[in-house]
Amino acid sequence: MNFALYIAKRYLRSKSSNNAINFITIIAAVGVIVGAASLFIVLAGFAGLKDFTLQFSNIVDPDLKAETITGKSFIISEDNLAKLNALSDITLFSKVIEDRVLITSDNKDYLAILKGVDAHFNQVNQMDSVIVQGSWFTQGSNQIVIGWGISRNLSYGVLDFSKAANIYVPKPGKGQFSSIKDIYNTVKTVNVGIFDINETLNDNYIYAPIDLAQHLLNYKPNQISAIEFKLKKGADETTVKNNIQAILGNDVIVKNRIQLNDKLYKMLNTENLAVYLIFTLVLIIALFNVIGSIIMMILDKKKTLNTLFNIGATIKDIRNIFFFQGAIMSVVGGIIGILIGVLFVLNQLHGPNFLKIYITPSLPYPVTLHAENFFVVFVTISVLGIIASKIATARITKALVEDY
Repeated sequence: MNFALYIAKRYLRSKSSNNAINFITIIAAVGVIVGAASLFIVLAGFAGLKDFTLQFSNIVDPDLKAETITGKSFIISEDNLAKLNALSDITLFSKVIEDRVLITSDNKDYLAILKGVDAHFNQVNQMDSVIVQGSWFTQGSNQIVIGWGISRNLSYGVLDFSKAANIYVPKPGKGQFSSIKDIYNTVKTVNVGIFDINETLNDNYIYAPIDLAQHLLNYKPNQISAIEFKLKKGADETTVKNNIQAILGNDVIVKNRIQLNDKLYKMLNTENLAVYLIFTLVLIIALFNVIGSIIMMILDKKKTLNTLFNIGATIKDIRNIFFFQGAIMSVVGGIIGILIGVLFVLNQLHGPNFLKIYITPSLPYPVTLHAENFFVVFVTISVLGIIASKIATARITKALVEDY
């Protein structure tokens, strides 16, 4: 066994004759454990919050989406549709028309985004899973499905025949007008469902049959805003994306789910990095206790160190004793801290309700166990512990060992 490592383990197991040093060592070890557990819990909590946030985008955003680079719409030919249908890695795709509209009901006006979709839309996405009242609309009708926020702002519910819900879209063109009919295309609609996803979508989106949107916007039958794709399980996203791009041409851009939510992903990743750096700083502060503990141990063991030096131990050997002591304290403390963090996360996932932490009375704070978090916390605490040990042992010199 390595001489320095053997002595370091003996020093860690044995108590010092000075109770103050024992107390400082315990504080240092607890600080490492608490710091590692805190970092792991925070990373698990943030991972859970990220997954919780992104689950909503997974509902409304397709695997791939083709949209125009310029303007609001593009023309899709029957030949291109046939080529898209021939792609083996695509399960289904849905044609979409999207634009801003004005919806009015009972003398209340509201600006929203109308999204006209075809019959395949619910198979490409999972919108029917977030309908909290009513049902999905029928194609070829004047039915709509609105967000919870729009319903609340207009005081307009499901199948509310006592109120008229009209959707207005400005007509394109120039020149003077003689009546309101010359300014807007309008259609009277019936709301048959209310969805609840998140505040942004709830307050902005209205879903309707694609032919209703075509009528309001004066679109041609083959004029659309986007095409949304659902890929087969195991399909190579990059290959499919390139194939779609080749069919639709350079006037259309094909985006995956991350690109559709690039601002959201950037924000979440930036916040994750910021949280990691903040708690790493907390760990660094905690490891000052390890430095202090090692220095106090060095001073307490001066007589023993002098004996070791006289019987042949080198200054490097003596430094390694305390280096291993600090490294072991950091690594073992980190492992214990991670285990405590895992127990906390498992309790939040599967424990009894009265032991969980809640965001709302019915929603436990989301957490997720990611394998990379184990690695990140262990490497962080180990590297910082090794650096702290190296700093502390730099105080050991020949003059210090001989001066007894």
